[in-house]
Amino acid sequence: MQNLEELYQLVLKRKENPKEGSYTDYLFTKGLDKILKKVGEESTEVIVAAKNSNKSELVYETADLLYHLMVLLVEQGVAFDEIKEELAKREGLMSKTKDRREIQDL
Repeated sequence: MQNLEELYQLVLKRKENPKEGSYTDYLFTKGLDKILKKVGEESTEVIVAAKNSNKSELVYETADLLYHLMVLLVEQGVAFDEIKEELAKREGLMSKTKDRREIQDL
């Protein structure tokens, strides 16, 4: 696999054509709460790996996080092109700090 778009497409295909016994199928079967839990766990593992200054662990955990993010996007019906478009809008812009709304329901 060469890029994130290919990973997204692979996850999308697994959602459309489940492969029984696969981890991806397991996540989709368990649903959004399980997928969100995994995204949270993997995010924490990325932070710990970076804090420990362990490059190989950081690479490994980042790959896990990106995979789980792709599963989340597919589960929520967010096309990878939407993410690319959002990133393109930000290209070349100075960072703007602004207040963000408070998260009410977790």
